Amino acid sequence: MSKPQQAGAVVVHGGAGASRENEDGCVLAARRALAQLEVNGEALDAAIAAVSALEDDGRFNAGSGSVLCLDGATVEMDASIMDTRGRLGAIACVQSVKNPVQLARAVADTPHWLLAGDGATRFARAIGMPESLPTSERQRAAHRKIMTQLAGSVPVMPGVNNALFERFWNYNTPLQLPDGVACDTVGAVVRGADGHFAVACSTGGSAPSLLGRVGDTPIIGSGFYAGPEGAVAATGIGEHIVRHLLARTVYGWIADGMPLDRALQRGIDLFAPEIEVGLIAVSRHDAGACSNSDMPYSKMVQR
Repeated sequence: MSKPQQAGAVVVHGGAGASRENEDGCVLAARRALAQLEVNGEALDAAIAAVSALEDDGRFNAGSGSVLCLDGATVEMDASIMDTRGRLGAIACVQSVKNPVQLARAVADTPHWLLAGDGATRFARAIGMPESLPTSERQRAAHRKIMTQLAGSVPVMPGVNNALFERFWNYNTPLQLPDGVACDTVGAVVRGADGHFAVACSTGGSAPSLLGRVGDTPIIGSGFYAGPEGAVAATGIGEHIVRHLLARTVYGWIADGMPLDRALQRGIDLFAPEIEVGLIAVSRHDAGACSNSDMPYSKMVQR
């Protein structure tokens, strides 16, 4: 006898490798998602509400907490949304937008599914979206830490020689290393009481990275996926995640009947232990999260 579908459910994460001390931000985001579900029952609106809260928090690598690029001045952000009503939108390398996930939602109403770079930023201005807040001391401190690590011999990005960033430097300003990693994304998956699913993701990018770098967050099937059997969001080092089309791969296992917890763990097991990666998902009957490193998250079910 099959299990009855549960009521609405929300899972929110604050990024693989992020501090569990920030989990209260995920709890607040999940509560906002559930509150939105109570308003109109729309899974996508709930997912966007959760991710917007994380973007505004300032402690996560998204929105107002996005990492500075290696030049210490530029911020490039990616975001994506998808649901089972046919809505799909993403933005990549957008600058000076307060809530990139809301811009991704706006793209879903255009003839396109993905806008990037200056075009995405101009689109945000055209529809009146607020600009980013000024750079915070927290962001500047994180940049100083990355630059110090980049000057060392230990790879800041697993499997990548630090010297390659100097070799392929493509910023307008010269590289200035001191003497002597941020890769987390935020995301939410939602199951509405009506059986529809949605996912929303946002990231401030990876540090270190070359200008114009795009990870898994805005790539359908890699960082996010939603279908009639559930929704999945990934977090971690995008250069590794995209090689496995991780979100779609895990969704496929769930759709084939694999228990959700087992599917999430199987997805994590695709990666070496030093590659930080995390997953969240909802299905018709379950909701959960899994990571091979610290990952703040919150799971809530509608009553």
